[in-house]
Amino acid sequence: MVLILRYLGRQVLASIGLAVLFLLLLFGLFDLIGELDNIKPTGYTTAKAFLHVLLGMPGRLQELLPIAALLGAIFAFARLAANSEFTVMRASSLATGRLVAFMGGLGILLGVATLLIGEYLTPPAEQLAQQIKIRGTSGVVAQEFRSGLWAKDGRTFVNIRQMHADARLDDLRMYEFDEQFQLVRVRLARSAHWDPSGRWRLVQVTDTHLTGARTAVAHLPEAEWRSPITPDLLSALMVNPDRMAITTLYSYVNYLNDNQQKATRYEIALWSKLAYPLAAPVMLLLALPFAYAQTRSGKLGSRILVGILIGLGFHLVNRMFGHIGLLNDWPPILSALAPLTLFTVAALVALRRMESH
Repeated sequence: MVLILRYLGRQVLASIGLAVLFLLLLFGLFDLIGELDNIKPTGYTTAKAFLHVLLGMPGRLQELLPIAALLGAIFAFARLAANSEFTVMRASSLATGRLVAFMGGLGILLGVATLLIGEYLTPPAEQLAQQIKIRGTSGVVAQEFRSGLWAKDGRTFVNIRQMHADARLDDLRMYEFDEQFQLVRVRLARSAHWDPSGRWRLVQVTDTHLTGARTAVAHLPEAEWRSPITPDLLSALMVNPDRMAITTLYSYVNYLNDNQQKATRYEIALWSKLAYPLAAPVMLLLALPFAYAQTRSGKLGSRILVGILIGLGFHLVNRMFGHIGLLNDWPPILSALAPLTLFTVAALVALRRMESH
């Protein structure tokens, strides 16, 4: 039985690998076409656009791996059924329960791979891709805001007019209020850069203290600024929350909560990233009913088409629940787990019906 399961695992993993390659090439082509409008003779060239798409592949792989698992498993079962191998496996006492457990374990391995890709490969690759695009186009992040970027640190409101791709900040304004919401301090800085020691270095600073009827102004060539607003937190503005690392998301959610700002979008993204590794096991469970159906029908094309529709349906439903949860202020864990729960129930019902027939 162990030999049968090993053989089955190799067949499924090989087919999943082919499905991953096909989907990455397909979506990579779509992404490259989408970048064509941004290409310029100087700056953001075709080579940089291609590099931008290439660096986005880890994020695509993270998104597409569950769909590839479903398609690869269906295709593998189709080949096994066409050669009557799956019939022989069932005749060799391969029970449905054991097959479900094996496919679930295989899916967990793929889920761990998804988690590792999303945690260690996707965030730095995505950030580098955004830096390449930003430097090639405008060179500045958040230029769409007329007054720049605003952030809140306790009772201090920070205005950053320009944030560069390497996290350098230009033209900072910091407004500090007391407990009675009276303005007590204003700091202006021409620029700031992150010091490896864990603080910001402000350049050409004008520090104004407001105490009653008196005003004290100091001009400093350089000053330090200690704040929970770090380059990692600012990178949230450059990287889609769905492609941020779990640790960065967690820190950003805590930062927003500590400053009494709405963090629902990032909480949903955090719970979705924690739950997404379970998508691969669910997709493999959904593929199992096709394995039993293949023994009765050789319509491979229709099976693959249904698999594609189910995979895309899961992807769309997952995103839909995220948006609906954000609009209706649902608990983030509900928005993240509801699609997985629905598709898990569908897989178990399909397996029960197939086994009963």
